Amino acid sequence: MAAQNVSSCFDALVIGAGIQGSFTAYHLAKNNMRTLLLEQFLLPHSRGSSHGQTRIIRKTYDKNFYTQMMIECYQLWKQLETEANVTLYRQTGLIVMAVEGNLDFQARVRTLVQNQVPMESLTSEDFSKRFPAVNLPLGSSAIIDKTAGVLYADRALKTVQDLFQRFGGMIRDGEKVVDIQPGSLVSVTTTAGMYRAKNLVITAGPWANKLLNPMRLQLPLKTLRIAVPYWKEKVPGTYGISKSFPCFLVLNQARHHIYGLPSNEYPGLMKICYHHGIEAEPDERDVTSQTHFHDIKVLADFVSEYLPGLDPTPAIVESCMYTVTVSSLLQWLAKSCVNSAWESALPTVSHLSKSVVSS
Repeated sequence: MAAQNVSSCFDALVIGAGIQGSFTAYHLAKNNMRTLLLEQFLLPHSRGSSHGQTRIIRKTYDKNFYTQMMIECYQLWKQLETEANVTLYRQTGLIVMAVEGNLDFQARVRTLVQNQVPMESLTSEDFSKRFPAVNLPLGSSAIIDKTAGVLYADRALKTVQDLFQRFGGMIRDGEKVVDIQPGSLVSVTTTAGMYRAKNLVITAGPWANKLLNPMRLQLPLKTLRIAVPYWKEKVPGTYGISKSFPCFLVLNQARHHIYGLPSNEYPGLMKICYHHGIEAEPDERDVTSQTHFHDIKVLADFVSEYLPGLDPTPAIVESCMYTVTVSSLLQWLAKSCVNSAWESALPTVSHLSKSVVSS
C-alpha cells in the first residue's frame, strides 16, 4: 500500500522498529492510541541491535535497582508469552565466575541474596562435576543464578510487532525518515510520504542523532560496533541448550567481561562475546579494524583456557551495534551488556508509553 493511501494523522508515531520501538508502539496501541511504527529497513533485518535469535536474561547485577527491575521484567515477559501463546524464554541458569575476592562478584552475590533470587554457590569440586567441559581456574569463585536464561530475540520481536498490529497499529518498513518538523502536530517525511502525529517517539538507536541533527538537537551518545563470534563444538552438543548447558558470565578474565550462551542459534556453535567495542558509524558497521581483531584474540585465548571443547578459532563472526551515553560509557561497558535493552524493554517502554498516553 502506497504511503499516500495511508491516513497520515496519528496519535503517536514511533521511529525505529527494534525491540524498544516495537514495544513502545505495542503499549501505545494497547492504550487505544492510533500508532504508526516506521522502520528504515525492510523487516526483518540485521542492521541495528535487535537481530539474532537469542539474548541472555538475568537477575545477576551489582546494583540492587537493576535486580529489582528485572523481577518486574520477568513478570512482563511471562505476560507477553501468555498473551501471544508463544514461548519466548527458556530457563538455563547463568554461571558467574570470578577470581576469589572480586568486588564486582561479591556485589552481585549480595543483590541476589537481598532480593531472594534462587542461586547456588559452587565449590571447585562441585563445579567440575556439574560442568566437566569448563575449566574453572584455581582460586576462582562461581555461583549460579538459577532464574537466568535465554530470550528468543527474533521470535520476541516478531511477536510484539504482530500484537501491535492486532491492536490496530500500522508498520511501515523500508521507509527512511528524511525530515522532522516539530509543531502542534509533528510532521515526519520519509522516502515514501509524509505523516503527522500528536506525539513522536524516537527509538532509532545508532541513528538517533542523525534524526535529531536537522532540529539542532544532539544527545551525548556513542555508537559502538561489537563483534559477535560463534565457536564450533569439537563434539556437537557438548555445550548445547538441549543438554541444559547454562549461560555464563566471567567477570575478571580480561579488561572487560566475557559472556556466552549455550549452542542453539547455529547447530554446534556457541555464542561467546566480549563486553567491548569500537566507535563506529552505524552505516559502516561491517568495516573491520585492528580493535576488532584484538577482541577476537582476547576471546580465542579465553576459549582455549576455559572451554577446551570448542575450536579456538571462530566459525562465524557477526556484528551488533550498542548505543551508549558518553558520560557512562566506561561504567556501562564494565557492568552491562547488549542484552540489557532486551531484558529491560518491557518495563521501560511500558512506563514511557503510559506517560505519553497520560500527557
